[in-house]
Amino acid sequence: MQTTGIIKDTSIDFETKKPKITILLDSNEINNIQELNGLKLNVELKKWYKKRSLDANAYCWVLCDLIAKELSKEGSIITKEQVYKDAILNIGTFEPMIVQEKAFENFKRIWERQGLGYLVQEVGRKDKCIKVHCYYGSSSYDSKEMSLLIESIVELAKSLNIETKSKEELDSMLKEWK
Repeated sequence: MQTTGIIKDTSIDFETKKPKITILLDSNEINNIQELNGLKLNVELKKWYKKRSLDANAYCWVLCDLIAKELSKEGSIITKEQVYKDAILNIGTFEPMIVQEKAFENFKRIWERQGLGYLVQEVGRKDKCIKVHCYYGSSSYDSKEMSLLIESIVELAKSLNIETKSKEELDSMLKEWK
């Protein structure tokens, strides 16, 4: 069972001297909850956040597709995925790391397996080590980071004379994240 809830009370259990949390769940499935009574559980608590707007994410991909088609008119084939990756490399969040040359290919394969926007960019070599920037995909972005990504893609679209949504429409989509 997966659900959300609000922590209503924290205290110390008098018998065990261990912390005790009372959670008000956003679920009316009392039968499922009663079945858990007395069981030992692994529970993961995470800070709640509002999920990104699917409309804004979908619009991001629409623009990437339109940009790819426009750029492909010049003879070379550009995919919407490449447009997205280029945007990630231009404005994305990354971790600088140093990786041993012998481990680089395996490291890169594992990092990039996380998703389309998880990229490894080599930025230098020294003493059998490779300095890299490891970019995070937009699925991990907060609202500010995603806003920058979409704004970057919108600016590219405009530079190619591709019609985009108005500033007000974009702001409305992006506001849903806040």
